[in-house]
Amino acid sequence: MPNGLFEVPAVMLARSAVLTADIRPFVGVVAAVLAAILAAYASWHVTDRIVSRWNRTDRDEF
Repeated sequence: MPNGLFEVPAVMLARSAVLTADIRPFVGVVAAVLAAILAAYASWHVTDRIVSRWNRTDRDEF
């Protein structure tokens, strides 16, 4: 158990460093999943815009 004034922050820093090292792979997976969801949404939105524009130009020609 730390008793000194400088031991408490040192122990907290060491614990946070270990926790960060343990969580880092999980954070990477979460970031990859969020990036995949964002890319899927963006591609769906862009595809929808392209299809609606093609349908609009087809209707304008007739």
